[in-house]
Parts: sequence; structure tokens; C-alpha cells
Amino acid sequence: MKKWIMGVLLLAVILGGCRSSSGETGAKASAQPSMTFDNYGRKVVVTKKPSKVLTFGPNATELFVALGLTDYVIGNSLDNHSRGPLPEYKEEYAKIPELTYGSATREAVISSGADFIYGIDWEFGGDGLDVKELADFGMTTYVNRATTYEQMYQEILDLGKIFRIEDKAAAFVADQKDRIAAVKEKISGQKPVKVLVYDSGGDGVFTAGGTNFETLLIESAGGKNIFEDITDKQWTTVSYEEVLDRQPDVIVIHDYDAPSLEQKIKDIKKDPALSQLDCVKNEKFVAISLESVLPGDRMAYTVETLAKGFYPEVMK
Repeated sequence: MKKWIMGVLLLAVILGGCRSSSGETGAKASAQPSMTFDNYGRKVVVTKKPSKVLTFGPNATELFVALGLTDYVIGNSLDNHSRGPLPEYKEEYAKIPELTYGSATREAVISSGADFIYGIDWEFGGDGLDVKELADFGMTTYVNRATTYEQMYQEILDLGKIFRIEDKAAAFVADQKDRIAAVKEKISGQKPVKVLVYDSGGDGVFTAGGTNFETLLIESAGGKNIFEDITDKQWTTVSYEEVLDRQPDVIVIHDYDAPSLEQKIKDIKKDPALSQLDCVKNEKFVAISLESVLPGDRMAYTVETLAKGFYPEVMK
């Protein structure tokens, strides 16, 4: 009897050890090395591949679609700043649930169950979401804040590492570089076009400053932002008199929620100051959706679109 009991106990110990060993092996197999990223001076630590992602801004959402990461996104925001995805991404983009039509709210985000957020910088800090609080709810935040191509390329490469798609991210970056270089080569030798960015009117023109990503896109398309000397703000309001003094050759108009593009053009044409500009009299307008000038997946697309508007004969 004692021998039988001892045998059972020994077998239990052996089986228990096997289960323990198997469990440890499984845990080790599923574990991934921790990765640390420099997100514009803020350290972002990712301990595992995210499974439930929120994207703030149509530029951020479309980038995830472009990289083949649609299935990870459980909600997006700021579709009020969108005229819809590019045709090639329309079907996949439609699969993503809308968390909020406008800016993401604290309540919606905290109750979402997300473990990772990739969003444009204006959604955080100040009156926006608190990154530290989100971390307390188990949400890792990577902020989209690029003002240069290299910074945007790095964001894409970082996402490639986080989601284990390094090769696809690298290929996407290479394609963007090649397409932008092709435009630059085609318009080389052309006289730079003086550009006014018109986001909206009112007490003045709400426009892009020199450090705005849009200024970089305009330059790559052969233009020169007439307010590139404003370097302390990405977005700012300038007086109509300042616009007249700088005499733009063309006006790039942002197309998004409201007022409509058609209404903005009407407002420009009837404005006492802007209506004096030759570019307004000659209707030298280039329309571009707002999401296209934000840092994201549309860098090459936007440079190509602007260049066609600046140099229609050259870019046929």
C-alpha cells in the first residue's frame, strides 16, 4: 500500500513538473522583448504587440490602413476633418468603427478597452487627453507630430517595429521617397510659386506657419509658403493686409467639414482685400483635403496633387 501511494505521489510530481515546464515554455514563447521609442522627447515603452488600437485623425487612421493594420483598429476620431479615404483604401477604412466624429472624448477613450493609441498631437495636452492618465488605464500613446519627412518616416518605421511589419513599413517609406523625388525632378528649374494657405477666414486668414508639415509639402511641390517666416506657430491667423503685402500667386484651400470648399471660394472672391489679388481674379485656386496636408501616409500623393495645381503644363 505504501509503495502504491508513493508511486502515485511520484507520478503526480512528474506530471506537475511537466505542466509547469510546459507553461513556462509557453510563456517564454509568447513573451516579446520590450521596445523603447523616442516620441518627440517622450519615452514610449511597448512590452507587447498591441491588439486594440485607437487612431485620432483621418491621417493616422489611413496610415494604419495603408500599412495593412486595419484589423487592429477598434475606433477612430476626427472624421469631421476628412473628405474620405483615398480610393484604394476606401473598402478597408469603412471597416473601422467611429469612436467619435469629432475630437475623441475622455469618456469614449477610457471606456474603449484600447491598449494603444496613435493620434495627431492636437488631441493631447491642454484641453485634450492626458497621456499620463491614459497610461494609468493601460493605454500606450504614440503621438503623431512630424514636421519633417524624416520624422514622419521614423513614425512609420516605429509602427513597423511595434506591429512586427518592419519590411512593409520600410517599403512604404521607400515608395514615398521615390515618388516625391520624381516630382522634384520633373519641376526642377521652375520658378517657385508663392502660396497662401487658406484654411478659413473671419477676422483674418487662418493659415500654416513655417514649421507646419504643409509648408514642407508645398516646397516639395515647387511652392513657397508666403508665411514660412512665422516659425513660432504651426497654425496662425494673419491679417488680410499682410496677405495683400505678400501677393501670393496661388491659394491652396483646405477642403473639409464646414464651410464647404465652394463657400470658401465665394468668401475669398467677395472679401474686400482678397478680391484685389491677381490670383483671385484669375481663380488660381488649388483645393486639397485637410487630411492630405497632415503628417501621415499621403506625403507623395499631396506633393503630386499640389505640383499639378502649381504647374499644370509641366505635370501633365
